[in-house]
This record gives sequence, structure tokens and C-alpha cells, in this order.
Amino acid sequence: MKMNKHYNELKASYLFVDIAHKVAAYQEAHPEKEIIRLGIGDVTQPLAKCVVKAMHDAADEMGTKEGFHGYGPEQGYPFLKQAIQGYYAGRGTQLAEDEIFISDGAKSDLANVLGLFDVDNTVLVPDPVYPTYVDDNVTDGRKIIYSRTSQENGFLGMPDENVKADIIYICSPNNPTGAAYTRDQLKAWVDYAKKNDAIILYDAAYECFISDENLARSIFEIEGARECAIEICSFSKIAGFTGTRCGYTVVPKELEREGMNINKLWLRRQTTKFNGVPYVVQRAAAAVFTESGMAEIQQNLDYYRKNAKVIADALDECGVWYCGGKNSPYIWLRCPGNMKSWEFFDWLLENCGVVGTPGVGFGECGEGYFRLTAFGDAEKTKMAAERIKTAIKAL
Repeated sequence: MKMNKHYNELKASYLFVDIAHKVAAYQEAHPEKEIIRLGIGDVTQPLAKCVVKAMHDAADEMGTKEGFHGYGPEQGYPFLKQAIQGYYAGRGTQLAEDEIFISDGAKSDLANVLGLFDVDNTVLVPDPVYPTYVDDNVTDGRKIIYSRTSQENGFLGMPDENVKADIIYICSPNNPTGAAYTRDQLKAWVDYAKKNDAIILYDAAYECFISDENLARSIFEIEGARECAIEICSFSKIAGFTGTRCGYTVVPKELEREGMNINKLWLRRQTTKFNGVPYVVQRAAAAVFTESGMAEIQQNLDYYRKNAKVIADALDECGVWYCGGKNSPYIWLRCPGNMKSWEFFDWLLENCGVVGTPGVGFGECGEGYFRLTAFGDAEKTKMAAERIKTAIKAL
């Protein structure tokens, strides 16, 4: 038999392995020192109480003959899809129920949706980038080109009319940089996609952190996006579902290429290759959009927002350039003293006992930059910010 040799083309993921090794070595050499981790991309606050109650109630329901649920609809139960409709409608965006597809998370959908598109398509990804975008396409054998970003453009790449791409990845607010596109900037990407008959895969995993009313929470707030975009969403950050697993993808019914309706294709794909998300999980997800659910999750989001502000304020006091933080849980900073990314990692660990993520691990354009996250404990975040501020001022 023949194997998919494209898997051999994947670059070894040394980033977090190297971080773990360095931290372990430091801890062994300095057992008396407390290490504060600001590199984690996982949430740390517990699920909202009403979400937990919904899970309990659904589990109890499953234990009765009348309330038992077997196989559910592959595209999701109507009660959750209608709740998502209401969430979008509250922001002025109208979706049809059959444009919403419930999944086990954004990461799965980001990979699976590629099955609708030929491997001969050219893919455009930003640099720095969430590594999954690249790896999903490497394993399929697609050609990948990069939209290189920098401090000069705020780490927000814009369309290049001299470049032709078929599949375009946009994450806003961005992971790892925390940068977010304005509506005008997103309109430029929509216009580019329509001109080039391309599809935008819009990763909206961090939309819940947007507080600036001038920023779009959905690509479908942009005129023309329904003819060129698919939006992939997650409950991981908005509701802490990283260990619960639930997300959804929005595929407009207007979206067609080569005479094929992509909404219908995605429905066919899901009913063929996916058995749906557990009933208990979907009940929990629906509770997120209740009045009490939205109030409770805002408390957790505010917790992370305050952490981000603590970090940002410390960097402001030191005169360190950064983006993100305000509309994102990520703070992307320029390494002080012209240090390289890994050099700053070592310096930060040695001088502050703080762990972050070297920017170069997300791509060549990340060299000389560094990612800190707001997902840590509030008191430890304050302690880390003070340590960083003191150490940088002493440089």
C-alpha cells in the first residue's frame, strides 16, 4: 500500500517541547523559585454555574426512558443552533438555522473543511501564524504562501493584488499576535476574495474578547462576505470549553464555487463523516447564551481582560512596544534590548521566573517578538508583571 508521504513534510513541533525542557532544567537548578506561566493558551477559570447545571440536568435526563437521546442530528440540535442565531442577531447579523453546523471544536472544522476543496488550490496564511493552519494543508499537499506581517503594519497583513490565492486564512483577533482587523480592512479582504474567486476561512475563536465597537465580531458583518467566507467559531474561549469540546461553523447558503453549493456540500460531508456532538455538551453550550449564562461568562472574560491590562500597563511603563491585550487575551511584544525570541525567553525565565512563548515559534516574522497570555491566575499575573517591569527597567 501507499502512505500519505505529505506527513513526512511536517516540521517537527519543537516549540513547546523546548519550552518544557528549559523550564524543567530551571526548576531543577532553582527549586526554591516560583515560576509563573504566562505562555499557556488554555483557559483557567471554571465553567459557569448555569452551564454546569445544564450538563447535570441533561445527564439526569439521559438517565430516564423518556429523556434518553441516542444519535442526534449530525449538524447539531435545533435548540443550540437557535441559541447561536440569537447570539448573532443580538449583534445585528442574521443567520439561517441551516447555515449553522455544530462540531466538537474549531480545530477539527479548520481541518475538515479543507476536504471540500481540491489539493491544487493555493493557500494564503499569515506569518506569524497558528501552526494548525499550515500543518492541515501540508498534510494535504497544498501550496502554501505567506502574508508576511510586521510591527510596521501592526501585524495585520493586507491583500496583495500581485498574489493569487484560493483559500485565505484570517484570524481576528489573531493568535498569536492579538491584533484585530478593522471593518475597512476586512472589507478589503472580502473584495480581494471575491475578485479572485477565493474562500476566506475566518477563525473567530477570540471574538468574545472584542470590546471596541469599531471592530467586527463576525466576518458576516462585512458586505459581500456571505459570497466568499466560512466562519469557524469555538466555545473554548468564550465559555471555557477547552476540555468539554464544542464549536460551530457558519456556511452561508449563497456560497458557491464551480456550480457547487458549499453549504450543501458541508452538510453532506458532516452527515457522512461526523456523528455529532453529545446531547449533554450541546445542552451545556446552549446555556451559555441564556441571560444568566452570558452574565456569568462575562465575569470570566472580564477576569482575563483585567489580566491583559495588568500586563499591558507594565509594558507601557517600560516603553515596550506591543499589540493585542485590549481586544484579545494575547499580548505580542517586541523583545527589549533587540533580543531574539529565544534569547528573551531565557532572560525572562532567569531574571523573572516567568514563562512565555517565543514569537519565532509561530513563524519567521515572529523573530524578535514574544507572546504573553492573560489566561493565568490574577495574583500571579500581577506578580509576573511587577517582575517583568522591574527587570526591563534595569536593562
